Amino acid sequence: MYLYTVIYITRKIFNRRKYTLMKKLRYSLVLCLALISMTACKKEVKKETTTPTEEVKKQAPFSLQNAKNEIKWVAYKTTDKVPVKGQFKKVNITAGGEGNTAKEAINNAAFAIPVSSIFTADSGRDFKIKKFFFGVMDNTNLLSGKLVIETDSTGYSDITMNGVTKKLPFTYTLNDKNFQLKGTMKLAAWKAESALDSLNKVCHDLHKGADGVSKTWDEVAIEINTQF
Repeated sequence: MYLYTVIYITRKIFNRRKYTLMKKLRYSLVLCLALISMTACKKEVKKETTTPTEEVKKQAPFSLQNAKNEIKWVAYKTTDKVPVKGQFKKVNITAGGEGNTAKEAINNAAFAIPVSSIFTADSGRDFKIKKFFFGVMDNTNLLSGKLVIETDSTGYSDITMNGVTKKLPFTYTLNDKNFQLKGTMKLAAWKAESALDSLNKVCHDLHKGADGVSKTWDEVAIEINTQF
């Protein structure tokens, strides 16, 4: 009887421990599954946040904005027509200017040139041109225009200066990725006589030639070089 009681009590203790152990194992298994599920969700959310939502705009093969652009000009002084060379160091492409070919990128490209970017390698001359030439014009902080290709060697640009928009005819060459344009501005077409007189007055002695006559010409040669 005593032995039976001991065996009975031992079995009950064993079954209770077994039940407790199984319960703990089930709890641990549920906890592990929950942690695995949370980790997987976090990784999935992180992956979604790093996925690009916008397509990158495809860049055209030829772009004026990304090309190397040189805008040079030559003005003239004295009766002997001594050249005064300069350039504009900055040009902004405001519309168009891209294409599958160089000609396509150039044709109908609109631009704006800040007159403040003028450069002649003489700071005193630069100041006078800005203040006493462009500075007396009407609304001429920028020289704006559009390039139009007409034939394989000619075209024109609608230039706005001094509140006037006029066509500037030009010739050009296009060799592979190199574009060169040449034209001549007659300043009277843009009603710039007063600006020219203003500049000649402040540069009177500097624009005198051997004959003692001070002269600033109404003619400015333009050259644009673009390398794509």
